[in-house]
Amino acid sequence: MKQLKYIKVAFLFSAIALSSCDSKLDEPMELDAGSSYDYTSAEGAKSAVMGAYATLSGQKLNDKGELVDTGVAWESIPLISVRGDDVNSGGKGDQAPFGDTDNFSYDRSYWMYNSLWEQFYQKVVQVTAQIEQLEKFRAGGVNSKLIDQYIGECKTLRAFYTLEISRVWGKVIVMEVLDQSQVTLKTKDDVMKWVSSQMDESIPNLLDMRPNQRTDIKGGITKYTALAIKAMANLELKNYQGVADATGEIMRSGKFTLFGDYYGLFKTPGKLADENLLEIQYSDFGTATGNNVKHLWDFYGPTSWTPSVTSAGAGWGFYEPSLKYIKFMLNRNEQKRLVTNVLFTPDGINKIKEDPNFSTLPSWVSNVTPDNDQINNSARALFFSGKHYLPSNQLIPGRLSYGSNKNYIITRYAEILLMYAEAVARGASPTAGSAVDAVNKVRERANLGLLTSVTADQVMDEKYAELGMEWGIRYFDMVRLGNTAALSYDGRTFTMDKQFLPYPLAQLERIQSLDK
Repeated sequence: MKQLKYIKVAFLFSAIALSSCDSKLDEPMELDAGSSYDYTSAEGAKSAVMGAYATLSGQKLNDKGELVDTGVAWESIPLISVRGDDVNSGGKGDQAPFGDTDNFSYDRSYWMYNSLWEQFYQKVVQVTAQIEQLEKFRAGGVNSKLIDQYIGECKTLRAFYTLEISRVWGKVIVMEVLDQSQVTLKTKDDVMKWVSSQMDESIPNLLDMRPNQRTDIKGGITKYTALAIKAMANLELKNYQGVADATGEIMRSGKFTLFGDYYGLFKTPGKLADENLLEIQYSDFGTATGNNVKHLWDFYGPTSWTPSVTSAGAGWGFYEPSLKYIKFMLNRNEQKRLVTNVLFTPDGINKIKEDPNFSTLPSWVSNVTPDNDQINNSARALFFSGKHYLPSNQLIPGRLSYGSNKNYIITRYAEILLMYAEAVARGASPTAGSAVDAVNKVRERANLGLLTSVTADQVMDEKYAELGMEWGIRYFDMVRLGNTAALSYDGRTFTMDKQFLPYPLAQLERIQSLDK
């Protein structure tokens, strides 16, 4: 990356002001194009698109010379995910509003709500700014096809961010240009239609390969990433044929396969696997000191453990797989996926055994992981997420913070297969084989018996087992299907009027149209 140069994008909207009390959206937007812009340079155009990718995992120097995170904030994904019946908030007495959110009791003044809103809209603004800069490179004579590709990558990122914002809040702001007069407020259905149409515009211009096949931007967006996001949007719309068409095209490409080791997929071996369509990349560059682009995995980690590598850091314990999910998996004899997805404490194991139906557990239910990290009892949670765990023996020597060097997978081929299977099971015309074949590919990796037929309910069970603890997928599935009973568990009562978080109080004070 060349020396950073910043552009200033001021957003002082009258009807819909996106700026925060500390003016985060009024800060300089990063455009890495050297000390002066040469709009005739293809390398400069690549730097511009890298400015958009920085919204996923990038870091920059602040005015104190410190590396600060500019990617997906540590609190964003847990807040998106916590209301599902696959995961509990964890934590007792600390971050109480996060726990209340898990119980569908919402505090619109809670800092996490405002942070998620600001963080994602900051990304939308920056990506939109990069798109407008890329058009200047086109005007400067840079290959128009390359500019179309880079803009398509930017649009895919922006569509993903907007999709997630709308899943959480429903009616939200959609931005295509920086001109404030053209920023609009759309209902959730209209947002999903917009996302789908943005992907239709982008797909013809994107590279026809897996993300890990790219040599210019390793792990960068391709047409299949855009197809996956199009499928997600159409799933929210219950346009199951649209889902089958988009996912079927990914499947027919023959470019994606399930990573053979489910346990390893979420650890170092699974980085940029053939299964991954979009992931946030982090690295400590294989050295004990110096730059370290990392996610704050501490949020998920056990508060007490005895790691196989002495002095490896523990976590905060705020993200707990639910007892309901664990019992569901035990009933299915889900050894491979359950050992991967859940870290057990001794107290957690005893809690399971309190149920007469689970008084005797398989020997593989243990508080010692396959990599010999021992998970100890915690005042904060009975279980911890294995999908957000990196074994201590995979840490780079000298990098001892929890999970350092671990990537964050956003969407993967298993989700594509299961979205396709659900769409076909709900009546869509098959475009890439049968629903049961798609489900069986996932089950085979999990060492489960193959099915001869599959219902929509069975597909949802398979999604629960395979995708638990990932990006709120389970919660959004249950909301889409109106399955209030599934989300009403362990004393919680979910009703459909609770499907969206309330708009953050700080935003209501600035964006009057949100209160309409």
